[in-house]
Amino acid sequence: MSIQVRQAVKSFAGKTVIADLELNLPERGIIAISGPSGCGKTTLLKLLAGLLTPDSGSIEGERSRPVSMVFQEDRLLPWLSALENIALVTSSHASAASWLKRLKLSEFADYYPETLSGGMKRRVALARALAFKSCILLLDEPFQGLDADLKQQAYELIREAGRSRLVILVTHDAADILQLADSILLASGPPLKLEPVTREQYAAGLPPETRPAVL
Repeated sequence: MSIQVRQAVKSFAGKTVIADLELNLPERGIIAISGPSGCGKTTLLKLLAGLLTPDSGSIEGERSRPVSMVFQEDRLLPWLSALENIALVTSSHASAASWLKRLKLSEFADYYPETLSGGMKRRVALARALAFKSCILLLDEPFQGLDADLKQQAYELIREAGRSRLVILVTHDAADILQLADSILLASGPPLKLEPVTREQYAAGLPPETRPAVL
């Protein structure tokens, strides 16, 4: 079952962030959303996650399906180790350990969040979201603090996730979008507007020095 956003409205302190938004989302695949800060992208993710409720309109099709999310903040539990943070959503410590291994964090399994670098905490948060058996994976700037090699490792895991579930990726990084997205939405606002574009159209809008030679 796909997800349908129907005339959704969301305001905060009298400011309308989302107004009469219409959006149809598929059951699986990777949808990238790119746009300026403050236009409503994160609010949309929180609506899709059920963390916020539309003031009016509706979101249909997501309530009966589990959702996992990587926020802009890592949101790790400080009293749990890296392994224990992931084990919260898995069936066993062995499963959690396998996710740490896939993100090159095995040697840091017993480390607590305060002792991890920003990039390490990001990978633990990403591992936890991927490890949860969700149907919908929401990613809000998930690759902050990751170097090129670690990004490629994370890309592979996101591609794998997109084959069996819906992944919505919010990012400012053109490389993330061009390497991962099955479809692209350009965001503007507020209130939030989403314009579908092809990969070619998206790449053509990039500064010449960052535009890829081959799509």
